[in-house]
Amino acid sequence: MKLATIGVGNAGSKIIDRMLEFEQETGRNLCRHVLVINSARTDLAKPDYVPEDRRVLIGDTHQKAKGHGVGGDVEVGAEVAKHDIDEIRRAFDDVEIHEVDAILVAAGLGGGTGSGAGPVVIDELQKMYDEPVYGLGILPGEYEGGRPALNAARSLQSFVTKVDNFIAFDNDAWRSRGQTIEEGYEEMNRELAVRIVTLLAAGEIDETEVAENAMDSSDIMRTLDTDGVSSIGYASTRIEQDGEGLLDRFREERDDPGEATDAAKIKGLVRRAVNSRLTLPCEISSADRALIVLSGPSELISRKGIESARQWLEDAADTVDILAGDDPRPNADELAAVVLLSNVTETPRIKEIQSQAVDAQDKIEELEAVREQEIEDLITDDDDKLDPVV
Repeated sequence: MKLATIGVGNAGSKIIDRMLEFEQETGRNLCRHVLVINSARTDLAKPDYVPEDRRVLIGDTHQKAKGHGVGGDVEVGAEVAKHDIDEIRRAFDDVEIHEVDAILVAAGLGGGTGSGAGPVVIDELQKMYDEPVYGLGILPGEYEGGRPALNAARSLQSFVTKVDNFIAFDNDAWRSRGQTIEEGYEEMNRELAVRIVTLLAAGEIDETEVAENAMDSSDIMRTLDTDGVSSIGYASTRIEQDGEGLLDRFREERDDPGEATDAAKIKGLVRRAVNSRLTLPCEISSADRALIVLSGPSELISRKGIESARQWLEDAADTVDILAGDDPRPNADELAAVVLLSNVTETPRIKEIQSQAVDAQDKIEELEAVREQEIEDLITDDDDKLDPVV
């Protein structure tokens, strides 16, 4: 697949930067056009792989932002995007849309710029182009507090209803103990980038490699053509070249001692991808469609293995709408399985965020009510002092 990728806000920009980094490491060519949009000048300077001329600052002349961010305020984030919509349009004009299959917009739903400006950017893209627009959204962890949860709950519906498919990543499910918040974000961004690039870069076949069951970009787009929220699973096994040869080493590294064939190995890898941490924890059987991509040296991917994995997932997900194929990578040092679960409906974390947001909103309203009462009391006291003494 060929993508135009757009990061909105600090989290969205970092995700796009990590995707570009992983592309470079693995020799892929997914992100044909790149753009990052931010309201904070300092954050816009942070990406390592996004070209300088593909960074757009919004809100630098807006009274509430002035190039320093929007302070986590969703409404201000939307305001600055609308205020600078002409500048955003000009940046879109540089995208040669005939060169891409779809557009991916990445944003953190807990921040003000990502959650506020993101839907505005998506609206504009939908007006300008006929190509599918996918959303990639990072859900804030419970540890981040009530305000990010409130932002996420408010913006999630906008994202899901505006895009052709919304791929979610749950920070709560991925943060490791003992990490600083910054270390956690860096690791999570990397994990997400690996999954997104491995999945969406499939279909760009190297003509020197013959695929057993070639994955095509249209297969990915068909699986994503469900609307709703999607989740991704991933697993990989390391391949090392030694005296025994690549294939022999692969066969020795069994998930289960009883699995002695390449087909069983493939099936085990796919099972591990689904049963490991998904980008968004969900009930597998609630997915409408699913897709399996095996990425690695073609000699390690058997047709029988792919079919066996597809049949297993058909039973596990309780759907017959499953596509499976391979993405040959002749120089890869690992074999990876990535599984896309499209339009999942049983997602506990989204319900938790909505509940957390309700609690946060109640506290905000309570604080506002207390503040209004304090102001009223002050006014009353001042009026009493002005009354003439009889």
